Amino acid sequence: MLRTRAARTALVTALLALSAAGCGDAGGLQGAGATSTATSPAKLWPSLTPASSPAWNYDNGEAEAMKGVTAPGGDIRKADPVTVVKAEIAQHPDDYDGSKAPYRETARRMAYCGKKPVNARCPLLKAYYRDITGDGHADLTLGFRLLPGNQTAVRVYTVESRRVIQVMSNNDAVSGVELAGHSVIIHAPSDLADYEYRFQWTWDPEQRVMLLTHDEMLHLGRRERLSTPSASSSASPSLSPSATP
Repeated sequence: MLRTRAARTALVTALLALSAAGCGDAGGLQGAGATSTATSPAKLWPSLTPASSPAWNYDNGEAEAMKGVTAPGGDIRKADPVTVVKAEIAQHPDDYDGSKAPYRETARRMAYCGKKPVNARCPLLKAYYRDITGDGHADLTLGFRLLPGNQTAVRVYTVESRRVIQVMSNNDAVSGVELAGHSVIIHAPSDLADYEYRFQWTWDPEQRVMLLTHDEMLHLGRRERLSTPSASSSASPSLSPSATP
């Protein structure tokens, strides 16, 4: 038994040596060159008095109940998306009503929504249902064109005590929209070639609203640039329908 074990050990050693000689450097470790020295962040202007209030309003922390709109049984699928958008229009006359309202054409064209067959003049996009707030129930993600202009409104609604509550409101020149977990990711075109903006809104269970958690400008690779829809074709968001939460 001892002689057999020793023979096997010698055979394995010889095979390993032959394998190493035949393969050369394939699969071996190679030096990647000198590693740059890690440096800690340098704090600038330590005597500068910190600001106590934000310079711009990012529309964070604002939830709004849609007056007169309810979800029977707490199921937001039973709330009519057309009624939901009309409630927003009624609650914000400065945006939608009057000759000086920036989106007055949107309000006018809402009259074409909710009819069959679907009228192309309706600015409302397809509704999507998915649990974004993490309460086990579907929430509503809506989009509608802001007219005149080239912007798209993206909204998220949830239900509280059968009331429909808007927990996210964003207007932008949208080139794509995605849902990921508890987040809504909005792609927007940039003035710089081969770049785009990406805004991520994430549900905050303490504030009970969607907060703007990421704001990035990213470089697009050639493949991604060719496959990314232009701002002029943003009438259909890049979401897949969710039949169940």
